[in-house]
Amino acid sequence: MTRMINDEWRRWIAENLLLDASPEAVHAVLVQHGFEQGCARCEIDSTLKSPYFQAGSRLRNRLRKREWMLSVYGELNGMRAGADCVERCARLPRDAFYEQYYFQNRPVIITGTFDSWPARSKWSFDYFRERCGDAEVEVQFGRDADADYEINQPVLRRTMRFRDFVDLVETGGVTNGFYMTANNASRNRVALAALWNDAPPIGEYLDTAAVDAGFFWSGPAGTKTPFHHDLTNNFIAQVMGRKRVLLVPLTDTVHMYNHLHCYSQVDGGAIDSKRFPSIERARMIECTLEPGDLLFLPIGWWHYVEALDAAVTMTFTNFLERNDFARTYSTYREL
Repeated sequence: MTRMINDEWRRWIAENLLLDASPEAVHAVLVQHGFEQGCARCEIDSTLKSPYFQAGSRLRNRLRKREWMLSVYGELNGMRAGADCVERCARLPRDAFYEQYYFQNRPVIITGTFDSWPARSKWSFDYFRERCGDAEVEVQFGRDADADYEINQPVLRRTMRFRDFVDLVETGGVTNGFYMTANNASRNRVALAALWNDAPPIGEYLDTAAVDAGFFWSGPAGTKTPFHHDLTNNFIAQVMGRKRVLLVPLTDTVHMYNHLHCYSQVDGGAIDSKRFPSIERARMIECTLEPGDLLFLPIGWWHYVEALDAAVTMTFTNFLERNDFARTYSTYREL
């Protein structure tokens, strides 16, 4: 009995032809999956002649034009001296920060800007237990058993006493099993309110009058944030422990295998260039955040983060300049 080509296979045919697979290669796959040769060839010919496919081809060409323009911008930016690393600047003045980094979509590590925080001298696991130990906080659990732990984080949430979470962080060894992140902020900002005055917004760059400023992150060594990009500019203030960060410019998005919303299929902890060959063309920049480092993470830059020690981090998005670009974003879907 001849196997019939259904709409799912028609979608596959069209998508691969649009991605420049040759009709001969597509035909060979169809035959390999049990479709009759003449039927497969007819379906491919029908696809190529379809006005819907021809419209898709025009849209593909427009996207390629935009990708080319981005690639040129990225290559020019990569020609700068020092473009292969994240610059470090001590107490960068406000105007210099905004002109040289914020407006130019360039990362930078700024040192010496929050040394005066009480958190820099007070925060410890004992201090957390004493100050907020009985508060009920929200944490993500089961991350190490879910390959899509970031995408599925809403179903990985559970509540517990903060002191019990701190005990786990302090003694849990190296694991990505549990982590408190910005995705848990709605509950934790209230539960951990007693800590907020220890880490005030950095007035040199941030709006100190902003409501709900700052996000608290904590976890053991081994916690990971998979490759993704944010919809805002961000500051990452490393308070306790160290973190390894991989960064890829937004101009290299075409190489990041973006399959859903802002997520990449590439595992930053074990990059597989055989499965994802285009990743080798992405300009990847690595840095290590030490306690006291403030990383400016520009909007759209892909990043993978891994804790090298039990760590505590604060992040901020309440910049003095506008940071509301997410309001025009609509691609919360499969790509």
